[in-house]
Amino acid sequence: MIADLRLATRVAGMAGALLVALPLHGLWRLAGRPSPWPRRFLRRCARIIGASPVVIGTPAGAQTVMLANHLSWIDILLLAGETGAAFVAKAELQATPLVGWLASLNHTLFVDRADRLGVADQVERLRGALARPWPIVIFPEGTTGDGITLLPFKPALLGALAPPPRGLCVQPVRIDYGAARDLIWGDETGLTHALRVLRRPGRFRPTLRFGAPFLPQGHRKTIAAEAQAAVAALRAADDMAAPSPFAPASGNGAG
Repeated sequence: MIADLRLATRVAGMAGALLVALPLHGLWRLAGRPSPWPRRFLRRCARIIGASPVVIGTPAGAQTVMLANHLSWIDILLLAGETGAAFVAKAELQATPLVGWLASLNHTLFVDRADRLGVADQVERLRGALARPWPIVIFPEGTTGDGITLLPFKPALLGALAPPPRGLCVQPVRIDYGAARDLIWGDETGLTHALRVLRRPGRFRPTLRFGAPFLPQGHRKTIAAEAQAAVAALRAADDMAAPSPFAPASGNGAG
């Protein structure tokens, strides 16, 4: 009963946020101004479901392709809320009721990763999207990982960066849910996972660590390898910063 009440409260909260954001977004668009409301709506949704993100480093802004590990649909709320980024997402999402439409409002680029014959067209569409005044996020693992093992970065879409448009950079990003990882991540269908997360109690503190941007050079596979190494290095930095379970207790030792 309590979990179902929590679910209902959070769904109602997100619906209310949408009812506020949609007309304001429309007004901004009618005025020909860039709308901040998709970003504000997604940030608010992250807070509603219990996320209090910690941001380390500085998002690079427009003319940036952010390459991040991927654990959950919550990643999108967090990254969009903090950076205003658009996303590259799987084509099936576009057909999902309401979710697909909302994703399109945030300039999502839908691609079919299984369509190998259509990769060239997808690369061209991505190159066109890179000219827009917001960063683009790609989850190059191609699926959700478990937050422990970093899956190989798939290079196909990174053909849009070889050669890169003038002034464009790549920024590695590491997403970490810390102690909440086992509660957030799950090998489930999208709806089942969403309902479970919306029912969970309490708040959690995910970390978004933004690494140093770099200029993409060489073949798409080279870019993918460099980005994967950079995200792995961000994890290593986090692991080194974490307190050791074998560290001595604080105090003067007297007793």
